[in-house]
Amino acid sequence: MSTLSSSNYLSFLAGQWTGQETIAPSKWGAGGTAIATITSRLDLNDKALIHDYRAERDGKTWLTAHAIFVFDEPSSHYSLFWFDSLGFVPTQPAPGQHDGNTLKFIRTSPRGQTRHTYTFSDDKQYQLLLESSFDGGATWILVMDGIYSRAH
Repeated sequence: MSTLSSSNYLSFLAGQWTGQETIAPSKWGAGGTAIATITSRLDLNDKALIHDYRAERDGKTWLTAHAIFVFDEPSSHYSLFWFDSLGFVPTQPAPGQHDGNTLKFIRTSPRGQTRHTYTFSDDKQYQLLLESSFDGGATWILVMDGIYSRAH
């Protein structure tokens, strides 16, 4: 896959995705595996991506999330607004940084920080690593590692 331009990440993520996730034990639940389905669509003149996520463990939904990714063309900056069924509500958008085929966000809340690292390996697959920090970003703990493939 060639390197994505700064404005192409949202277009790449649009569509239907399925993935296998490995979840580390954490204060939010036991470790294990999950199967995720993701539906994402562009909106607002392709400057925003509406991202709906659902993960199942043992045949039951265990986590759902709604996210909005926004690209500001004049500044070439990304922002992420993340809402999930564990109760995370953004008080401010998570700023995003892009480098080659990687897009990273760090969400900050009273519960700590969560780093989302999206790595785009080819036109039909990407990896998402979620890591948490409870010491202001000095150390990071793996929360989830997922590989997602384009379903359509």
